[in-house]
Amino acid sequence: MASLMKRGKTYYAQYYLGNRQVRKSLRTSSFQVAKEKIRKIESAQLFGTELPLPTKTTIDKVLAAYAEQLLTVKTFKSAQSDFYILREVFGPACNDIQISPKQYQNKASQKAKKRFRDYLEVSYFEAVTTADLSQHLAKLVRRKGLAPKTANRYREVLTRLYNWATSQYGIRMPDGSNPAAKVERYKEKSPKIRFLKLNEIDEQLEALQGHSKLQAMVAVYIYVGLRREEALWLTADDIDYSAGPNGMIRIRAKELGGKYWEPKTKVNRVVPISNRLKEYLDKYVVPTSDHGWIFPSPKGKWWDPDNFSHELKRVHKKTKLYWGCLDYRHTFGSHLAMKDESLYKVSKLLGNSPEICRRHYAALLPESLMESVEF
Repeated sequence: MASLMKRGKTYYAQYYLGNRQVRKSLRTSSFQVAKEKIRKIESAQLFGTELPLPTKTTIDKVLAAYAEQLLTVKTFKSAQSDFYILREVFGPACNDIQISPKQYQNKASQKAKKRFRDYLEVSYFEAVTTADLSQHLAKLVRRKGLAPKTANRYREVLTRLYNWATSQYGIRMPDGSNPAAKVERYKEKSPKIRFLKLNEIDEQLEALQGHSKLQAMVAVYIYVGLRREEALWLTADDIDYSAGPNGMIRIRAKELGGKYWEPKTKVNRVVPISNRLKEYLDKYVVPTSDHGWIFPSPKGKWWDPDNFSHELKRVHKKTKLYWGCLDYRHTFGSHLAMKDESLYKVSKLLGNSPEICRRHYAALLPESLMESVEF
């Protein structure tokens, strides 16, 4: 049996493990809370185990360690997206989760104060409860208009943080559970897929007639289904015209100019070059660049994805066509699905899982399915 004692304002538990007397602070001045903790200790003794008491760690210490961990297992850009979410929840708790050091290095600035005007204020990491996270997430959804999918992304990042903290960093939560995992998921709507019809593909490519590089890039996005960065990381070595009738485009990990890059799913893949795409690639003259980029920036360097998107939008203002890279990628997947290609093949060509392709493209009813319902 465990006994309860009080020193100052803090309650302590006193009990025996074998012949050894143990005295531990319950870290509370509440008699009711202390009684509940004593009950848990006695329950653990009944089963012959010692119940470890919760730890008490400042948030900035945990976040600093977690930030270092993320940067070792993720790319810098991927880690930054997690940092953004953590800062939206915990505010300026840690210098190691800054998105832009130049922008946020002066926390006392008016901009930083405005940025952090609404964040979760708790004294230490273990004090965060499911109710705290749920209410704060709901507040962000209302204030920022977060979509359900984005809100669930916040929940997943927080769940991973607490899983890592308890399994790898030695954090012990008061009830031994992950508070973020208990937050109820938001109901997501079915994805809305935008894609170009055949006549719109021709209209889009013709509108870029005076912009040879952008025209070739858009053709690659449409007829190969690449993600935005995948095309920007293509080099001359990634196109093999000797393979197959028209050649192959290889999307694979590489290190150039001291930068390492790999596909989003970390899986290399190969996509055949179609007859239509071959026509555009044959007309395109690859500019000189420092690492043999197929689509370099105007200065002959690697083209930053955001800078590329700004250039595409600038040209689109004149053509009054506002399709984007994701629309081009969905165009590739959608037309393959409507051709009655298996979703397994579509997923292999897109570098996605079959489940994601099913969610995106299964609603595109091919003619073969129309015939299938006739007895």
